Amino acid sequence: MTALYERTVPGLTDARLRYVRAVTAFMRWQIRRGLLAPTVDGSGGSPWWRAVNLSHLRDTAEAGALASGMGGAPSSPAVELCVEFVARPTSRNWYRAHNASIVSAYLDHRELAADENSIERFFLNLVLTRVLYAHALVAAPRFALGWFAPLAPLLGDPRVGMTGIFLSLRRVLPATYPLRGELRDYTDAEHGFGRLLDVGFVGPRLDALYDWSADELMIPELRSLISAGVPSYAWDPDDSLPWRPRVGIGAALARKVIPPGP
Repeated sequence: MTALYERTVPGLTDARLRYVRAVTAFMRWQIRRGLLAPTVDGSGGSPWWRAVNLSHLRDTAEAGALASGMGGAPSSPAVELCVEFVARPTSRNWYRAHNASIVSAYLDHRELAADENSIERFFLNLVLTRVLYAHALVAAPRFALGWFAPLAPLLGDPRVGMTGIFLSLRRVLPATYPLRGELRDYTDAEHGFGRLLDVGFVGPRLDALYDWSADELMIPELRSLISAGVPSYAWDPDDSLPWRPRVGIGAALARKVIPPGP
């Protein structure tokens, strides 16, 4: 499937290939977990993950066809942004194209998300918050990282390894699907950087992050996926405890030194 994704991006120069690898690395993790395995009689892989990946593949394939000279107009704003990235491969354009496609797929497949168990649904929200924040590092560095804004574009650049750490859950989630047990078993296993990121940097900015992202991606419906600081994609916003963990020393320091702001 990763090879199929790479073939949907036209003119894979070295510049574009580095962006494509940011997606294929995450896709390989999905494959290892069995998320994209065929579903048979309700068992096997995840219908939600398969549907979201297929939607993204369609968007990139259509953009590739349009950028290669085939006639017609983009069928969606996400495809239009993908075409813009092909024409001008920058970090901000990559995030706009990728995140618009993924957010649109999230919105289109809410019913499938509701069929996932609560632990899986928590991580669907966590992945979304992290990729939105990585985009903000590049496109709104002052908002994302305060006084350390000059470092933000490098930290969020999808061509470098740091971005992979934002989305890396392989040290937390076992290579099995679906997840079993208690959510706390997995959140307690989160490595230090991930916990610092979520609690110290992303958490205090969540409402503003979704609002900014809705404007940046031109998807106002994205605002419906957050409620009073609680990500609420296929998640009851009244169940806020998992999203308000204990603030450790490092996260507290990050909140104090880099408070949320415009």
